[in-house]
Amino acid sequence: MKMEHTVAFVTGGASGLGEATVRNIVAKGGKAVIADLSDERGAILKEELGEAVLFARTDVTNEEDVLQALEVGVKTYGVINTVVNCAGIGVAQKVLNRKGPHSLDDFSKVISINLIGSFNVIRLAAEQMKENEPNEEGERGVIVNTASVAAFDGQIGQAAYSASKGGIVGMTLPIAREFAAFGVRVMTIAPGLFHTPMFDSLPTEARDSLGKMVPFPSRLGYPDEYAQLVQSIIENPMLNGDTIRLDGAIRMQPK
Repeated sequence: MKMEHTVAFVTGGASGLGEATVRNIVAKGGKAVIADLSDERGAILKEELGEAVLFARTDVTNEEDVLQALEVGVKTYGVINTVVNCAGIGVAQKVLNRKGPHSLDDFSKVISINLIGSFNVIRLAAEQMKENEPNEEGERGVIVNTASVAAFDGQIGQAAYSASKGGIVGMTLPIAREFAAFGVRVMTIAPGLFHTPMFDSLPTEARDSLGKMVPFPSRLGYPDEYAQLVQSIIENPMLNGDTIRLDGAIRMQPK
């Protein structure tokens, strides 16, 4: 698939990795639906990027929200042929902590947004994609999910987050195998430490210290580097059914 033909449905597309992905797609001639809960950020991006984007307020765990956002995208641009799932949250909480056992509500919320939300978008978007006109490779669409190195190197306090991201890794291959029948590829990116809004509240010294944990380059990743990998996945038809670590060779320590 060529970037100029890409019409992407990007969850969490109003900030961080999702925003960088939207900006890169538009810069390369494509279009994007920003599916996010931030009306303010969505409006800013819409004003800046113009007709190449539309904002649809979307709770990824809500079936009706996702269906409506997909419908608006198809009505506006004629097709949705790419999904990039970037919406997600995290909590830092030990299974047994000073206040008692891990909150079951917090655990469920992380699983609901990160894992079930991604699956909800995949299943509903794929129903649209399978009706797309295939290109010369027989391809009708591409789905890119976002996991994390925490899926493999989860730290103490990351039980919920690691479980949600491990679930995304685990469902990538079976869904890719199923969707091969109608020419939709499924890939997952597992980022390491990236400079996203969750790091903005940290002092510069703390961010630099985290960056030094990365073997090379010894810094936090840039959202543009995530967007660059999304582009490579979109453009390379042999990338399918796998998870790519994007982490500068970091392996997270227990804590």
